[in-house]
Amino acid sequence: MNNGVWRRREFAMGLAALAGTSAVRAQSDERIVLGQSAPLSGPAAQLGIQFYQGAKLWFDQFNAQGGVGRSTVELRVLDDGYEPARCAQNTRQLIDEGAFALFGYIGTPTSLAALPLVTQAKVPFFAPFTGADALRTPFNRQVFHVRASYHQETALIVGQLTHLGLEKVAVFHQNDSYGQAGLDGVGRALAAKKLQPVAQATVERNSLDVGAAVRTILATKPDAVVQISTYASSAAFVREARKAGYGGTFHNVSFVGTQALANALGKDAAGVVVSQVVPSPFQPTQQLTREFLESIKLGGHKVQPNYSSLEGYLAARVFTEGLRRAQATAGKITRDALIAGLESIQSPVAGFPVAFSPTDHSGSRFVELSMLTSDGRVRT
Repeated sequence: MNNGVWRRREFAMGLAALAGTSAVRAQSDERIVLGQSAPLSGPAAQLGIQFYQGAKLWFDQFNAQGGVGRSTVELRVLDDGYEPARCAQNTRQLIDEGAFALFGYIGTPTSLAALPLVTQAKVPFFAPFTGADALRTPFNRQVFHVRASYHQETALIVGQLTHLGLEKVAVFHQNDSYGQAGLDGVGRALAAKKLQPVAQATVERNSLDVGAAVRTILATKPDAVVQISTYASSAAFVREARKAGYGGTFHNVSFVGTQALANALGKDAAGVVVSQVVPSPFQPTQQLTREFLESIKLGGHKVQPNYSSLEGYLAARVFTEGLRRAQATAGKITRDALIAGLESIQSPVAGFPVAFSPTDHSGSRFVELSMLTSDGRVRT
């Protein structure tokens, strides 16, 4: 096993309390250590916390079942506050400490900060919580995606709006690579219908200063506003726009953090639309959701079912399927064996369609729309 797998008698998870568990007890088996840089503080914290909790829920269950070969999976998470510079520092630390792979990074600007380090070190970079094309093109052998792209999400949003006759579309977006990726997606989808955004305005990352953006966008009297930001600033925009008398609709891409947005808006959430890249975490008609809810039950109901925790859970399940295939094919788990194992996945994982290949690491194209209600529920 290569140097990405650490032998340790003890590994105390500094953030184990996030998943409602005590620090991991001393073990003598081999650990496959995954590194994650995510916001655990600041205005985007719920995105990192929820994704981490969902992933750890499955990894704990996987380990309890014996792991793979003689190895169990350890997920080590470092807080980056959703700031690229801190993410890059975390990434260097995780790589220097020998992490076997990097997993579940949260956000476009942070993932882009990590990308050159990942490429240079040839460390697998699995399931970043972003749909930006900048992480998909050009193709990078180290990077695997378990979610649809922002272009696919915004195409569905724009298609729904124009189907309803709502053609005056404005874009409120974060002033960084994430916001630009979403803006590009909306622009492309509108251009295909010979339309363009009637207005666009920005908010700085980790800021709630949306007043100027509200004034700029409402001046054009749009039918709908597509929001490409995180839950705190998106909620602030909805509140201020409605206070100013705006009666149009609000649409968000999945990265907003559906449950966090609903919580932040309270009764003001009614009618807000969010595109989703995983099935509803509340409807057990889907195999993935049934197994997710059963895992929550087995874990003592310490993880809240929501879209972000389900995405973390799915990412962890796909990752361990890659580990199983690596072990079965190569007889040992190396980074190259993991990549080959993941590239061989061409069938559903827990009922969710996933397909990779040696030339395509975008594993899913699943997108659907959901709507928030005034009592904090999500309808699909």
